[in-house]
Amino acid sequence: MSFTAFRIAALSGALLLFAAAPSLAAPEQSGLPLPRFVSLRADKANLRAGPGDQYPIQWIYQRPGMPLEVVAEYFNWRRVRDWQGTEGWMHASVLTGRRYAMVIGDGRTVRSKPDAAAPAMATVEPQVIARIRQCRAASPWCEVEIKGIRGWLQRSSLWGVYPDEVID
Repeated sequence: MSFTAFRIAALSGALLLFAAAPSLAAPEQSGLPLPRFVSLRADKANLRAGPGDQYPIQWIYQRPGMPLEVVAEYFNWRRVRDWQGTEGWMHASVLTGRRYAMVIGDGRTVRSKPDAAAPAMATVEPQVIARIRQCRAASPWCEVEIKGIRGWLQRSSLWGVYPDEVID
């Protein structure tokens, strides 16, 4: 066998071996952008050390609506980060794409319109969870709902929405 024929045979064999080895292929992903924000769907969700039930539980979250940032995916598992920077893996079934945010900073004022001079509707404490109704393009404001009160908060007061993100 000539040297060229040997190289072709070796290369073909290597390609067949790689194609036949599903464990070497990249893990299945949802196709959604990374990173992205989601929120906790379940009343109780385990944050695990790895992507599977065999990994130890690091934390148990008990706040439905709590925003989390998905930073990686492995089949039906999502590596998430919370507002304090804690990271771990959660099963996709305990998460939802419905958008919520956590109020950060002291005494944030919910306004009746997206304007700092608009009348105040409420003052909210840190770590309150707000449902995001909308965030307009190029606007520093997001419309939120907190315990039945709808109004506007500045993006900089919210963890769970990106600075230039549009939410309809």
